[in-house]
Amino acid sequence: MGIVKIDEDLHEDIRRASSVMCRSINAQAEYWMKIGMLAEAHPTLSFNEIVRMQLAAANVHLTDALITA
Repeated sequence: MGIVKIDEDLHEDIRRASSVMCRSINAQAEYWMKIGMLAEAHPTLSFNEIVRMQLAAANVHLTDALITA
């Protein structure tokens, strides 16, 4: 585990987003960093495609009913 220095405004955005997404502030920051890293590694994929790819890698299979709900 390390310490990352970030801008105060970004920290506030992370804090607000973490509340909405029911994640800790650290988990929200980690999520955004992971998605950003994956987006840079796969620049042709959309956000939704990246999330689907990660869910598939974790053997999470969403049914059409859940996706359209």
